[in-house]
Amino acid sequence: MKCLMNNNEPKEFNLTDDGLILSFSKDRYLFPYRYLRLQCPCANCVEEMTGRNILNVDSVPDDIFIVDHLVIGNYAYQFLWSNADRCSTTGIYTYEMLKILAENDNAVRKL
Repeated sequence: MKCLMNNNEPKEFNLTDDGLILSFSKDRYLFPYRYLRLQCPCANCVEEMTGRNILNVDSVPDDIFIVDHLVIGNYAYQFLWSNADRCSTTGIYTYEMLKILAENDNAVRKL
């Protein structure tokens, strides 16, 4: 059985002081950490039936950053976030979701 490549898989993953850098094809993007945390798609952050964001934005520190990450299959990342008193994981960020954010949200900066 042949394993298929995910066309949305980032070619670069780099944690910097300013945020997460991902590259898709020829384009590189900087995702600010807090912005990325606020985009979490998990059930604690997004109401399942309506898609309404229910994450309390005030609960996300301005200085949050990614401590580490897991690669989920060949389609997503899960991030370990720094929180003031503890680290936490939230949500699965699919490559497709990240590419859509990169190409359509002004909070993500093209490098």
